[in-house]
Amino acid sequence: MEHTPTWLINSFIYLSAAVIAVPLSRALGLGSIIGYLAAGIAIGPWGLGLVTNVQDILHFAEFGVVLMLFLVGLELEPKRLWSLRRPIFGWGSLQVLGCVAAIFLLALLFGTSWPIALVAALGLALSSTAIALQVMGERNLLPTGSGQAGFSILLFQDVAAIPILALLPLLGGSSASNQALAPVEQAQEAIKIIAVIASIIIGGRLALRPLLRWIARSKTPEIFTAASLLLVVGIAALMQLVGLSMALGAFLAGVLLAESEFRRELETNIEPFKGLLLGLFFIAVGMGVDLGVLRSAPLQMAAIVIGFLSAKAAVIYAMARYLKLPFQERPVFTLLLAQGGEFAFVVFQAAAGSSVLPAQTASLLIGAVAVSMLVSPLILVAIDKLLLPRYANCGVTPMDEISEPQDAPILIAGFGRYGQIVSRVLLAQGQPCTVLDHDAEMIEAARRFGYRVFYGDATRLDLLRTAGAERAKVLVVAVDNVTQSLEIVDLAREHFPHLQIVARARDVTHWNQLRDREVMLVQRELFESSLLSARSVLELIGQPREAAEQVIHRFRQHNLELFEQLHPHYKDSAKLISVVKQGRQQLEEQMAREREDQARRT
Repeated sequence: MEHTPTWLINSFIYLSAAVIAVPLSRALGLGSIIGYLAAGIAIGPWGLGLVTNVQDILHFAEFGVVLMLFLVGLELEPKRLWSLRRPIFGWGSLQVLGCVAAIFLLALLFGTSWPIALVAALGLALSSTAIALQVMGERNLLPTGSGQAGFSILLFQDVAAIPILALLPLLGGSSASNQALAPVEQAQEAIKIIAVIASIIIGGRLALRPLLRWIARSKTPEIFTAASLLLVVGIAALMQLVGLSMALGAFLAGVLLAESEFRRELETNIEPFKGLLLGLFFIAVGMGVDLGVLRSAPLQMAAIVIGFLSAKAAVIYAMARYLKLPFQERPVFTLLLAQGGEFAFVVFQAAAGSSVLPAQTASLLIGAVAVSMLVSPLILVAIDKLLLPRYANCGVTPMDEISEPQDAPILIAGFGRYGQIVSRVLLAQGQPCTVLDHDAEMIEAARRFGYRVFYGDATRLDLLRTAGAERAKVLVVAVDNVTQSLEIVDLAREHFPHLQIVARARDVTHWNQLRDREVMLVQRELFESSLLSARSVLELIGQPREAAEQVIHRFRQHNLELFEQLHPHYKDSAKLISVVKQGRQQLEEQMAREREDQARRT
């Protein structure tokens, strides 16, 4: 039996760890990044020891970050990038210099020598582009003010990493290996860098698009996919050759192709590779957490992590206030930029090689960065559950609750997209309504359009009394939160039994819960609109309008009758499935008979 190749075994280990850990992490509400990091720790040298060549894997997996920056660049047209020049260099330099100063002073305060304090500050001031952009993408934050500010700062950090690495030999003493480059060599390096960037820009304008058109004309999808990857790999290699950031070069290439006709196809081809390699990158970071250093100096490690996270958070939160970002976006913005970044690994390894940092200190700092990347997603979960709910109404003008008694015959709880349509129909008929909603921003917007909406939580009995529930005839429960909807119905049934209730059901389970409370007039929020869409499809494939309307009418009637049959059994899954299958079969047979009758008549 042949010996199984190492790459095949490692691939099996990585994929198995990801497939187990990531769904489990998401099921626990911790997010995918924690799953990848935990998988890395589990299979790494300090876990089960299944994989040991961590640095090789990390270097390979960094290509996931490169692909991610290329895709981000594809979303930015050159004009839009030019409009971001001020945020990139203004906010970016403010963040890097501010965080370097804060960490440097903090390190000096604890007796660290100034060269070590400076190198530590330069490395720790950088943030994780991979984690930050991944979280922003998952939360759709990139189009927001905080997303644009965060992206600009991360992009500047990629640029700033180049002079940071160039500065390290100057701090490493006077040994021959650490001498600074001679002026002539410095000029040559600068010319080489300018030439590479210029070639990417000019080549992207003049050569890339015709080349992609020529490849596309071959009508071979796999070759176009190969060309997409070759493009990114080639530019990354070119940037690496002159000592520049691979991710920055890929981003620049993406921007140059943002206006091309191949933008969407490039995204489609590269997205799967980006996702897998980015996951592998997070696994490699997890494997790289040196639990030995953590175990040998736990208090020192904790002090470094807490110290630099606190210093960066203070600077970044102050920036968020200065930039007037919304209160609700500030905690996530601060945390994503406060954590350490993957480029710090490169800085500290280079600093150890230049004798600026002792090997033990470099290991400690690398471990602190890895720990910060590990705990940041956990802190993010805590922010979501504990902090953001308190920030929900920050920065929103406080509103006075409904206080004057109302006497309209119709009371509507909730003025979202559902309640708005109900109230507009009634008002158009001259029917007075009292509308309650507890979203201050929604009420402000409604009042600008001339709607009279009162601020108040309809789950409170006192506010329902003030809104006129004792005198009203009809209560429309239009809130989208299922729990609040049921609380309002329970209050109305107990204290205002005369009210006729019309309710919005979010889904089938909500519908059944409302029927349990003897609410007979319940509408599922997407049911009618879905039927109208189905009717449109039938018409588009050739059915006459009258026939399509008859099909939809028959389906609606059958569905409502089936729901009435299902309601007594909705908690018994076996019975429920049996009745649903039987009902679907009956509907299909009935409609088949009707089609045959129609065919015979015509």
